[in-house]
Amino acid sequence: MKTILFVAPSQAVTALFAKLTEAGLRAGIADTLAGAAAFVEKSRPMLVFSQAKIGGYTAESLLERAAAEEGWPPVVVFTDRGSASEAQRFLVLGAKDYWLEPLSWEKIETVLPRETPPPAAEAAPPEPEAPAPPPVSPKPAAAAEAPGVTGRGFAIIGAHPAVRRVLGLAKQVARSKATVLISGESGTGKEMFAKFLHAHGDRADNAFVALNCAALPEHLLESELFGHEKGAFTGAIAKKLGKFELASGGTILLDEISEMDLGLQAKLLRVLQEGEFDRVGGTETVRVDVRVLATTNRRLEETVEEGGFRQDLYYRLNVIPLKLPPLRERGGDILLLAEFFVSRFCRDYGLGALAFSKEAKDWLMAHDWPGNVRELQNLMERAVLLAGSGPIEIIHFLIDGDNLPDFDDMEAESAPAGASASGAPAAAGAEAQAVRVDKDGHVLPLVELEKQAIMHSLGQTSGNRTQAAQLLGISVRTLRNKLNEYRKQGMDIP
Repeated sequence: MKTILFVAPSQAVTALFAKLTEAGLRAGIADTLAGAAAFVEKSRPMLVFSQAKIGGYTAESLLERAAAEEGWPPVVVFTDRGSASEAQRFLVLGAKDYWLEPLSWEKIETVLPRETPPPAAEAAPPEPEAPAPPPVSPKPAAAAEAPGVTGRGFAIIGAHPAVRRVLGLAKQVARSKATVLISGESGTGKEMFAKFLHAHGDRADNAFVALNCAALPEHLLESELFGHEKGAFTGAIAKKLGKFELASGGTILLDEISEMDLGLQAKLLRVLQEGEFDRVGGTETVRVDVRVLATTNRRLEETVEEGGFRQDLYYRLNVIPLKLPPLRERGGDILLLAEFFVSRFCRDYGLGALAFSKEAKDWLMAHDWPGNVRELQNLMERAVLLAGSGPIEIIHFLIDGDNLPDFDDMEAESAPAGASASGAPAAAGAEAQAVRVDKDGHVLPLVELEKQAIMHSLGQTSGNRTQAAQLLGISVRTLRNKLNEYRKQGMDIP
């Protein structure tokens, strides 16, 4: 089950728990930095919502610890008495967002990672999540030494001339105030380049605020961009500062700008040209000084010709164009990135260093990578979890749903001599049973193969449903539904 953490007095958030449970979420509460850190280490929440101050605790201490340690989730800071200066301070420290109380499920829902829900008939009650598996090796893998640049919130790895050219142009314009339009296929690293521009510019010590324009409907997007006054619309129970106001003095990233409604584009154009806007329901003009970066995975010039994007806004955004090449055109960068991600995931999961077999390298170089760097990153995490002690083979990529590793063989290889993977004594000369066949050598039905794959994935992750679902390439909800089916069939599911 997905988990979120509230660092706040219980009375401030318990009213939300019914909605969270309905949405299949588990919530934890802490009121100290130590309590929050312990919960993050044990339960790995996907988001943390922290009140700005509670007694002797302040959100600054939480954000500083999150920046200093690996594995911390994004942090949203909320307060009952906010100010633009306080918001900028928290955003500079790394907060994902800054909200004014009261919290509501509608607001929380806008920042939750999106997951495609299954049909209603498959819905299942939430279950407690198994603890994360213990580290396999006490020695973390050394960080990969790959050409590129890394910094606060970004890592751009690559030696291909196309990447170096874009990186060189980004360095050249980073210290200017010019708007930059970063284009490229989905997953090519556009947000990484945006963070690089901010970090190498004159505004690096001020806020970097990002907003996905495709994630919200028009009326909510306008409020997120420009803020609103109390009573501006139904549900506007308090004044809200918009992203432009929060980013004043710093940088704002408008992700997937091509998905913005035409009416809102006109208001955005005013901000770019005049540096001012009106809050929703407001009567006073707000002036801001913001560096604007935008990304798109579409050909905006074609969208302009089709009437879906304003031509004047396109020219205003496209002062400095940065076009990122797709991964399939980057040659040896594919292996550089693969090794970088493997090294990082080995460190995160407490594993020793892993290497690729020649066949795995050949497959990586031949693959078309429609999902680009994001696809490669996810594939490498899966391979690290499946390979165990290595080397990484093609089978660990789980390219095909029917191409599953023989987990029994893998477990038997790592078991002590004279014992099976389950710990029972092994018969002399006996071979581990393959997943695809039964003891008589008959091919198993797909339903049984699916069941074995699911149970083996749970075994590989010590019962952690989130990691098991990642290995299988399915959602946690789908995995939970399958396990409920097996319970009804009489299986003993932990």
